[in-house]
Amino acid sequence: MSRLDSFIRRLTAQRDILNAIIDLVEEVKGPVLEFGLGNGRTYDHLREHFPDRRIIAFDWEIRSYSASTPPAENMVTGNIRDTGQAFLGINAALAHADIGTGHDEIDAVTLTWLPQLMAGVLTHHGIAVSGLPLEHPELLPLPLPGGIKEGRYFLYRRK
Repeated sequence: MSRLDSFIRRLTAQRDILNAIIDLVEEVKGPVLEFGLGNGRTYDHLREHFPDRRIIAFDWEIRSYSASTPPAENMVTGNIRDTGQAFLGINAALAHADIGTGHDEIDAVTLTWLPQLMAGVLTHHGIAVSGLPLEHPELLPLPLPGGIKEGRYFLYRRK
């Protein structure tokens, strides 16, 4: 499979999962956290589906399109590993992380801290969506929507 086709399938899986969990998230109170703002596409999608939720985005720096950039009070810049720690216990209804690089050695380092961060920011029964697998005792894997290949994207509910 070409890298372009792989990218398209990953983004399609991301969108399909986010669309499929809207009702699950609606059942849970709390903000939405977006780890890895990038150019703001996913933030914009979350904002469209959760217009009444506070959505806090994290990234090294702001590189998003101006229309897809959160207001300053909901934009956290710096190393996500470090800046995210201040949000442990925020009781988020949804945490989404699309910060994988596709480089096994770099992603292995991310996986030493990302599962703990995701579990730590979520409320009881909160939903975690991630481009990387999250091995954590508080995160229970959920079935993926139909048509999404196992291992393409990951979905969890916090105990």
